[in-house]
Amino acid sequence: MSGYFFTGFPGFICKELVVNLLMENNEINHIFLLVLPRMKSTAIPIIQKLQQQYPHTTITLIEGDITEPNLMLNNVDAELLKSEVNYVFHLAAVYDLAVKKEIARLVNVNGTKHVVDWIKSLPFLKRFVYFSTAYVAGLREGIIFENELKHPYPFKNHYEETKYLAELIVDKEKEHLPLTIIRPGIVKGHSQTGETTKFDGPYFMLNFLYSLRFLPLIPHLGKGEAEFNVVPIDYIVKATSYLAHTEEAEGKTLHLTNPNRITIRETYTLLMEILLKKAPKGSIPLSLAKQFLRFPTARRWLRVEKEALDYFTWKGSFDCSEAIDILAKGKIHCPPFQVTAENMVNYYNQHKLDQMKHVHIS
Repeated sequence: MSGYFFTGFPGFICKELVVNLLMENNEINHIFLLVLPRMKSTAIPIIQKLQQQYPHTTITLIEGDITEPNLMLNNVDAELLKSEVNYVFHLAAVYDLAVKKEIARLVNVNGTKHVVDWIKSLPFLKRFVYFSTAYVAGLREGIIFENELKHPYPFKNHYEETKYLAELIVDKEKEHLPLTIIRPGIVKGHSQTGETTKFDGPYFMLNFLYSLRFLPLIPHLGKGEAEFNVVPIDYIVKATSYLAHTEEAEGKTLHLTNPNRITIRETYTLLMEILLKKAPKGSIPLSLAKQFLRFPTARRWLRVEKEALDYFTWKGSFDCSEAIDILAKGKIHCPPFQVTAENMVNYYNQHKLDQMKHVHIS
């Protein structure tokens, strides 16, 4: 029997990971979910529902904050966690591409340092799983391997930079802690149901196309030669659950990216065909689109963050050979984007008017 501790609840990936573990593992004795005090009212009904569905596991809400030393835990909770926790999954982070530098550093860097410091006090730790991002590569281009981290290149935004600095903190502990670093690509909804909690990342493309649906012709944005590395949430959580429990993944950094290559241009064309039943015509320079998105009114109308366009020209490609080899033994494979795109668009169509699904665009 084991105790599991998570940061980042009730975030999308964290919630789905908890559900996946509960479905697949009947030997989980206790799940502890670190929740910010201001998120408590949102988290409680989700936890209550999970507890009803999976009565064999005790699910406990722990109030805390990773930006504070010792995660702001009270003494009772700290002692309970020290005696029961065997697995730690650190997912709490600011994922917004437009995040301010100070906030990104506070949560992504300082928060990770506090989690690592706290983990060192756990006497029964079996595995620490840290969620980084494949985009710690920054502006590096070419093939990026899983065993590579340090580089002198700048970054496209503060999110990438602070996740890079946070991964440096975790990576230093590989000799001292039983850890696995997960680097996901761009995460989208479920491959079969399309379900997601937020229309960000790849959904900005759908927002853009839907906003321009009235135009007789919709052009491509630039050449679109860059790779578009999107992975469905169900692949991410199944892979993470497996990697957390196999000795092969201990001490490893693994890309949970899509090995089935597709370009931005191909993605844009495919989504337009499914969403609007028409194909792009012509092309406008990406620089012109960026100029347009400098205006807040334009960003809010299109529901697109201007930082998203930086990925249209970035020519990096993620090698995920080691992750594929390990996951193949668990019969876990990532589906091509083309196979899941229709389910993604169908879910978007059903919920595109739901304001709670859309991220705030400043």
